[in-house]
Amino acid sequence: MRITSHLFQQQLACRITLFTRANCGLCTRAKSALSAVWDVRPFDYHEVDIIDPAAQNWRNLYDLDVPVIHISKATASEEDPKKASRAVKLMHRFSPEDVQAKMDAVEKA
Repeated sequence: MRITSHLFQQQLACRITLFTRANCGLCTRAKSALSAVWDVRPFDYHEVDIIDPAAQNWRNLYDLDVPVIHISKATASEEDPKKASRAVKLMHRFSPEDVQAKMDAVEKA
């Protein structure tokens, strides 16, 4: 049975936004952890390059903290720097198990 993209999107319970920058070794490790999670538990994925001038507000927040991920329900509104303190997040170093545990918490909330 083939799942249409609309149905597939409905099945995704979480959205993960990765705040990253180029030439960041920890960011590469974070992407690897997220890829491992995706293989067993797909999610809606967004990536924000904090060096992009359009992401200046995120750079002001996370300049020295990348990689950072925000985990929310797939139906949540887009990320807002003003609400970042309330976000479910992981920073710097995290494992696929850490990500899945946070996903579980978001799905149960």
